[in-house]
Amino acid sequence: MEPRPTLLVAEPEPLQALSVRKLVLETGKFNVLTAHSTREGVDIFHLFPNITAAILVGESEIDCDKVASAIKGATDKAPVIYLHASIGGRCTRADHDLSSHEPEALLELVRSLFGDPRQIESPSKCA
Repeated sequence: MEPRPTLLVAEPEPLQALSVRKLVLETGKFNVLTAHSTREGVDIFHLFPNITAAILVGESEIDCDKVASAIKGATDKAPVIYLHASIGGRCTRADHDLSSHEPEALLELVRSLFGDPRQIESPSKCA
């Protein structure tokens, strides 16, 4: 059985109690590793280099190009998805970009790239 995809999500610390984006991804059965700063994003990638993809939210706490460069310098297997709050937001090393205000669009993109983990067969239970 293939493991569920693991996503590194680098986003600012949420002002509310939880991140809607992270909640949507976890409800979609993706494994999520969370970073709240550029340094933490790079550190988590070095600890878990076999991530399936990185989702980087372009805000002041996260330097998308720096995190993406660390990932792209180590592997070409993990695409980078850049989420931007403004129309002019850019991350030159990103493979995909979306609005940070549309978590469902993010879930659809991730499923289109890696499949739907809900469809992975669960192991049979012992009788």
